[in-house]
Amino acid sequence: MKTRLLTYQSGNTFLHRANPIAKLILAASIVISVFIAKQYSVLIALAVIIFVVMAFTHVIKTLFGLIKAMLVISCIMFFLQTVIAQSGNYIFLWFTLKGIDIGAKSSLRLFCFAFPLVTVLTVTKLNDLANSIVQYLHIPYCYAFTITTAVRFVPIFAQEMSSISEAQTARGVEFDTKNPFKKLILMAPLIIPLVITSVRKADSCALAAEQRGFYLRNSKSSYYKYPFGWRDLIIFVISVLIIAAPILISCFAPYIV
Repeated sequence: MKTRLLTYQSGNTFLHRANPIAKLILAASIVISVFIAKQYSVLIALAVIIFVVMAFTHVIKTLFGLIKAMLVISCIMFFLQTVIAQSGNYIFLWFTLKGIDIGAKSSLRLFCFAFPLVTVLTVTKLNDLANSIVQYLHIPYCYAFTITTAVRFVPIFAQEMSSISEAQTARGVEFDTKNPFKKLILMAPLIIPLVITSVRKADSCALAAEQRGFYLRNSKSSYYKYPFGWRDLIIFVISVLIIAAPILISCFAPYIV
């Protein structure tokens, strides 16, 4: 069976068994560190950390399609930044030293920014995530449910789009073409049936939630509790170090020969 993006992948790893809030803090710390970092060494180190975590949790195969897409988008970002940033000495065609520097850092930031939260969502059950957010962050359940439901519908919509495309291919439409522009033009008419299907699913989901007492739920309604343990303490320490590292490196970099 083909794995789908943003679908929970069961496992018994360190990160699988950690508290959902601790996982969110770890993902947020990596994202914050990505925007703070100014040196290539820090950005590359963060990318390595992300891939190590993905390999440790066995989600690289699941996210392989997203990795390829982000590589393409990062390359496009690099070329756009080299065109926009034209100050500095020219090296070749429109490429300048400053443009290459800005483009490379922007591409690394974009690539590192995309995966922490996606990895967390892949190793965390959405119900556990919603319940822990309500329990610890005291966010109203309706907001937590809305966020997790939106995430849950992404693979559902992708599957629906795949089913519609396969049906059109069986009717002779060239959805298996290698030309991305032609494929995009062919996919445009499929937006209407996809929207209709999505509205029907959303209406069914809303009706089912209302029948189960959705509006009566609060922070004490969840049967499961999510206590913090030693794994979460380790994650908190790592999160602090991840944020502190680029700050300390930036402060002491002028003094390092």
